[in-house]
Amino acid sequence: MASDRPILLVEDNPDDEALTLRAFGKHRIPNQIVVARDGVEALDYLFGTGQHAGRDVADLPAVVLLDLKLPRIDGLEVLRRIRADARTALLPVVVLTTSRETQDIHEAYSLGANSYIRKPVDFEQFLLAVGQLGTYWLHLNEPSDSRSAY
Repeated sequence: MASDRPILLVEDNPDDEALTLRAFGKHRIPNQIVVARDGVEALDYLFGTGQHAGRDVADLPAVVLLDLKLPRIDGLEVLRRIRADARTALLPVVVLTTSRETQDIHEAYSLGANSYIRKPVDFEQFLLAVGQLGTYWLHLNEPSDSRSAY
């Protein structure tokens, strides 16, 4: 069940991270939030490498909230690697970014993003967006149970 699995937030901006965590708290989303602050850390978490060596990689997050403009490995490359690996190919990935570049939107969907959401600048809009994300991806969406396939 998605509602008991963690959420992977991939965000390098401390202010956006804090706002996202606050919004999840305000909407009483009980899932553990795992924060990766760059693309390398996100991939290490998902594939049990680096600082996350030994982590049970079968315990996938319910959803990945992925910023695009990340240090070390950008979000589009993270998405590319998620989709290229059979263990994570079906993992829901929501791009949550400030980028309004048409090329980023097109490439994210071409690489298999499930959704592309521009971060609202207004905090109240942001709260609403995060609440809707939580409701949809954690409660309404019926995920593929890719964990049982491996």
